[in-house]
Amino acid sequence: MASARTKLGPDNEALHPINAAPSGLDSYRDLPKGFIEFLLPLHRALTAHQRQLVERRKARLSASHKGQLPNYLPASAATAEAWRIELPEWCQDQRNQMTGPADDAELVVKMLNSGAPGVMLDLEDSTANTWSHVTTGISNILGALRGELSYEDRKRNRTVGINSSNVVISIRPRGMHLHQMGVLNGERLPASLFDVALIAFQIDPNNLKHPLTFYIPKSESADEAMWWRDLFRAIARARGWAPNYIRCMALVESHPLAFEMEEFAYNLRDHILALNLGRWDYMASLIHFNLNDPHWVLPDRNTIPHDVPFFQNLRTLLPDICHKHGLLAIGGMTALYPSRDNPELNARALAALEIDKKNEAMSLMDGAWTGHPDQNEIAVKQFPAPNQLSARPASHNTHPDLRPVPAGVGKKTVAGTRAAVRTVIRYRNGVLNGRGASLLDGYMEDLATDRIYRLMIAQRILHRDAVEILDENAEATAHTPEFVTKIFDEELQRILGELAADTAPEVTERFTRARILSERMIVENQFNPS
Repeated sequence: MASARTKLGPDNEALHPINAAPSGLDSYRDLPKGFIEFLLPLHRALTAHQRQLVERRKARLSASHKGQLPNYLPASAATAEAWRIELPEWCQDQRNQMTGPADDAELVVKMLNSGAPGVMLDLEDSTANTWSHVTTGISNILGALRGELSYEDRKRNRTVGINSSNVVISIRPRGMHLHQMGVLNGERLPASLFDVALIAFQIDPNNLKHPLTFYIPKSESADEAMWWRDLFRAIARARGWAPNYIRCMALVESHPLAFEMEEFAYNLRDHILALNLGRWDYMASLIHFNLNDPHWVLPDRNTIPHDVPFFQNLRTLLPDICHKHGLLAIGGMTALYPSRDNPELNARALAALEIDKKNEAMSLMDGAWTGHPDQNEIAVKQFPAPNQLSARPASHNTHPDLRPVPAGVGKKTVAGTRAAVRTVIRYRNGVLNGRGASLLDGYMEDLATDRIYRLMIAQRILHRDAVEILDENAEATAHTPEFVTKIFDEELQRILGELAADTAPEVTERFTRARILSERMIVENQFNPS
C-alpha cells in the first residue's frame, strides 16, 4: 500500500496521511471501465470550489482564536419562508441507526440483519483512511445496496447473507476536507467526490434493494451544502437520473454549523432527509474553536453529563429546526459499549444507553445512533412513535446560547489526563494497524473521541496557570509540557508492560510510534478532523 504523506518534524514522521492509490495502479485499467471519463468532469467542476471552502474553514478557525466566534446568520429565505420537504415513506422510521465501518463485511451484514430501521455504513471516522480499506468498504457498500453481501461464519460453517428488510442504508463518505491521490495522475481529488462518484457510477437503480442515500460529514457552513448539492445534481445529470434522485442526511458535528443548520438544510432541501447531532465530533469542534479561552477547559470526558447545557441547548434546537421543515432529527452515539463476556459492563452499558436515548426522545429527537446489535431494541423502545415530526418544543427560542460555559461540571483530574493519554496512544496504535475505531475500556473510540482527548490535553497545557487539575491528593498539578511528556512515557510503559511476554517486537514498535505521533499531534496543534 502506497501512501503520500505530509512530512512534519525532524524525523519526517507522518502525522496526516493523504490516501493514495498503490503506485502501480492504472486508473483506466484497474478502476471500473468508463469511471475516469465519468470522474473528470466532476473534478473540473467541483474541486476548485472545494479548495476554496477548505481555506475558508482555516480562516474561520483563526478568526475564532482571535475572538471572532461563530454566530447566527441574519434572517433569510431559509429562516423566514415556510418551506418543507416531503419525507419519503421509506424513511419515516429511523428510531435507531446502527453505524459501523464499511470495510468489515461481517459487521455490515450483522447490522443489516439486526432489525434496526437504519444502518449507516461508514467510510470516514471508523474506517482507516487507506486505499485498501476505502475500496473494500465501497465494494461492501455496493453489495449491501444490492442485497448481495455475505460473510463466512466459520464457527457455524455457513455463509450468512443479508435478510430482506426495509432498513434504510446510508453511506458516510470521507469528509470534504480530505483528499485522494493517485487516481488522476498527480492531481488531488476531494475524497468525498471520489467516494460518492465511485459508488454512484457502479449502481443501477433497478437493481438496488435500498434507495441511494449519503450521510454528509464534517460540514462547517451552510455554503458547503451547496457544494454537496452541486455534486449530487452533476452525478444525476451524468447518469440520467432525476435531479433529486440522490438523497442525504447530514451530521451537525462542528461548532460553526450549529449556528447555520436551517440555512444548510435549505440549501439541500431537494435532497435532505435528516440532521444528526454528531456530538463527539461536535464536542471536539467546540473545544477547538474555544481553545484559547480558559473558561472552556473541560473536565475529564467521562465526568461530563449527557445533558450538559452546551449539548442540551443544541439538542433542543436541532429537532425544532428539523420538524419546522419536515426533516427527521437524529441523536448521537452512546460510547459505552455492551459486552456479552462481561455481565457487569453489559448491564452498565445498556442502562446508560436507556438513559441517553430517553433523554434524546424527550428532546424530541426522532432517533439516535448505536454501534452494537444488542443496543437496537432498547434504543428503539425509548422513542414513543416512528417519528415525532409533529412535535415542537414549548419554547421556540430560535437563537439559544450554544456556548454556555461548562462551569461546575465534572472533575478535572490528573487521572483524567492519564486516561486521555492512554486512550490516544492505543487509538493511534489501532490506526497504524488499519483500524479506524477501537474498543478501549468498554468505550468505542474513533477519530472523534481521539480528537476530544488530544484537545483536552492541549487545553490543560495551554491554560495550566489558570485552571487547577487535581492529583490523587487533591493538590493542583500544573500541566507543563514536561509533565505531560512524563505521563506519555509512563502510560506507554504501562501499556507495554501489559503485553504478553511473547509479543512480537513490531507490536512494541507500533505502540511506541503511536505514543510519539499522539504527543506530536498535540504539540504541533494538529486537531483538524483528518
